[in-house]
Amino acid sequence: MAIPQLGLRENWHQFALLVLINAFVGGMVGLERSILPRLAEQEFHLVARSAILSFIVVFGLTKAVANYYAGAWANKIGRKNLLLIGWLFGLPVPLLLLWAPTWGWVIAANVLLGLNQGLAWSSTVVMKIDLVGPKQRGLAMGLNESAGYLAVAATAFASGWLATEYGLRPYPFYLGIGLAVLGLLGSLLVRDTRHHVALEAAQAPAVPTGPPLSFWDVTWRHPNLGSVTQAGLVNNLNDGMVWGLLPLLLASKGFTLTQIGTVAAVYPAVWGLGQLVTGPLADRLCKKDLLFWGMLLQGAVLLAMLFTSSYPVFLLLAALLGAGTALVYPTFLAAVAEYAPLPQRAHSVGIFRFWRDAGYSIGALLTGLLADAFGLGAALAAIGGMTVLSALVIRRRMYCLPVPEGLDTPGVTCIRSSPTSRGNSTLLYRWLSRPYSPPLPSGVG
Repeated sequence: MAIPQLGLRENWHQFALLVLINAFVGGMVGLERSILPRLAEQEFHLVARSAILSFIVVFGLTKAVANYYAGAWANKIGRKNLLLIGWLFGLPVPLLLLWAPTWGWVIAANVLLGLNQGLAWSSTVVMKIDLVGPKQRGLAMGLNESAGYLAVAATAFASGWLATEYGLRPYPFYLGIGLAVLGLLGSLLVRDTRHHVALEAAQAPAVPTGPPLSFWDVTWRHPNLGSVTQAGLVNNLNDGMVWGLLPLLLASKGFTLTQIGTVAAVYPAVWGLGQLVTGPLADRLCKKDLLFWGMLLQGAVLLAMLFTSSYPVFLLLAALLGAGTALVYPTFLAAVAEYAPLPQRAHSVGIFRFWRDAGYSIGALLTGLLADAFGLGAALAAIGGMTVLSALVIRRRMYCLPVPEGLDTPGVTCIRSSPTSRGNSTLLYRWLSRPYSPPLPSGVG
């Protein structure tokens, strides 16, 4: 067996295969984004928004749990094995949607889809982080998430076009069958990355270690990890609303299925392409700044949607929403990988992804209830406001990693810190580079 090396160039064959597989993973969820809310109304005659969004609730819950266990099991059963198991769960999904006689079949399909997305996407994320090492994590996540969300866009557009030309069923779901088969076959060719993890651990400088990060440290107590986690939850909360309610909002304004599919595709297309730029930026700029401006832009766009009925304006707003999401998405994972100690990286990524994708369920429940009680506009306003609030939490709690003079830290060039912590820059750097251990340094919180 070849001696493992860290780096994107050194592992480009394996990395490219994982990028392709993640495109198939993204394509599976993109299949639903244009047509499932309309399918609920037209073929299953669901009226209540909360009932229509039930498929997103079960998808988000299942994916969140799968993310958590993917992180916990990655070191135990192997990254490749998790990837294969994820695709085995994904194979029946398009068949269930194709043949569904009742809405319950759609719910069951989304349970399996959540397991597929949680296990398969998490596996590709962790394996790419393993392959590239500490210097190129942002670039790796930009390429990974770009492939996934460009595939979401492509299948959202393709399924919307197929539904317009040939009906909601069966043709759009034939596309899903092909994606699932190709994803499973491609995963058989992947090599596990455990040797790369061992190599990075051997090359890492020895630093004093504190207590391991707990579930609640990653969830909230650690100022940087907690800020990233809450932003991830809110990001997917608003994405769940866009997924479930935007097609209904556009339909209420008289847009055709092709127009709805185009708007639904522009958002993840810009999200996907934008990450080719924002991923490398996450290796060079302060992650706090990228996260703040990305969440603020998302919130502003969602609020702006309240004031337009123009199709071209919705296309522009969808593009801006994608740009805001592109700023934060690779930065989330690069930040967690940077702030979590190496032995706890996969588990910390799993905890973050648990809360991030729980946002789908929380968003679907919240927006469904608000839309039923007060209308689609009220739901949109509430989620837009929450996204702006998330940006303010980042601005208040997060700190850029200061770099002590003479210390070359891969991926960190921003040396700013808050005014209250300038006198403790070295202490703050050491603290954020090690497992979280209260109490915090003076002036940080």
